[in-house]
Amino acid sequence: MTANTPLSTVDHTRFVLLNTSHAGNVGAAARAMKVMGFSDLVLVAPRFDDVLSREETVAMASGAADILVRARIVASLAEALEGFTFACATAMTPRDFGPPTFAPRDRLPALAGEVAAGVQRVAFVFGSERFGMRNDDVWRCHACLSIPAAPDYGSLNLAQAVQCIAYDWRCALGAWPVQPRTAETVPADGAAVAGALAHWQQVLEQIGFLDPAAPKRLMPRLQQLIHRAQPTAEELHILRGIARAVGKARSGE
Repeated sequence: MTANTPLSTVDHTRFVLLNTSHAGNVGAAARAMKVMGFSDLVLVAPRFDDVLSREETVAMASGAADILVRARIVASLAEALEGFTFACATAMTPRDFGPPTFAPRDRLPALAGEVAAGVQRVAFVFGSERFGMRNDDVWRCHACLSIPAAPDYGSLNLAQAVQCIAYDWRCALGAWPVQPRTAETVPADGAAVAGALAHWQQVLEQIGFLDPAAPKRLMPRLQQLIHRAQPTAEELHILRGIARAVGKARSGE
């Protein structure tokens, strides 16, 4: 697997939401999962039995309705973790007893290596919006992930927490390369730069800004400016067009 080839997400990652009370968070969590390439969502005893089909849930999923269609509702965390070998609790508040706590980026790369080797299947467990995870649920997990946040206000919305963990997990597994939205730019070559400088010198002399008898270092400074900016051939063409327009306006006076 290369750095730009994402590991297949089939059958090795599950997101578990405990006792959710807001339908919109379920939909938003589904969207967060899908955009990172994950699809296995399990809800444990949500407040509403029909949460997966509620209007607010579907609206907040915004194109991730297929995640909701495949999602399951179960009665207990033990049932949600069936078939998964490594469970990660998510909690902002450190516990006096329980699994070790890590920042996601400190623990997930090594865990991704175990997944790639076929050793682990990983479940990420998120608590309810009001109370987070109960101690008994945290103790069922092998590790606890704590998203770094401001010490005086570390409360994340449930769907936001899912997005943070899903992103870090995707990066650990191998992210897709970012596709540029603009065409690749190539700096203009030396001949184009020299042509533009000669054109500007002509116009600057024409408008009286540059005295050819005492040019000082104006043109070398302009050349250094171009070198720092590294304009493309098209950008130089625009600047030469401006110079051409200035020259025409001067000639018309």
